Amino acid sequence: MSATYDPANIFGKILRGEIPSEKLFETEDAIAIMDVMPQSKGHCLVIPKTPSRNLLDAEDETLAKLMPLVARLSRAAKQAFDADGIFVCQFNEAPAGQTVFHLHVHVIPRYEGVELVRHHDKMADPALLKEQADLIRRAL
Repeated sequence: MSATYDPANIFGKILRGEIPSEKLFETEDAIAIMDVMPQSKGHCLVIPKTPSRNLLDAEDETLAKLMPLVARLSRAAKQAFDADGIFVCQFNEAPAGQTVFHLHVHVIPRYEGVELVRHHDKMADPALLKEQADLIRRAL
């Protein structure tokens, strides 16, 4: 790990309720939310509540609690959007593509023949994210 955890990151703020998110579910250990800059219809995230920059400094206990939630959300997103597959990814440090330095796992529905859009600075319409979140919540 090249730096220490900074609690001022956007996911830390979401976990503390300082900024809003479209929450899918919450457990004692993590939350699942819609990604505000989705790469595909139904793109969502699982974020552990325990502070760590990424997988490289996360405790094994945190990771053990995280993966069943990722699997649960993956099954629900696949069902909710009749996706052909689910892309699960997680980035570790800036050279690997990490832009928010709080451990999080992307759950991205994939569709045959449809490319992912770039993760960019434009946020999705909150009404669309709510509509997609409702579908996932029903599938959960």
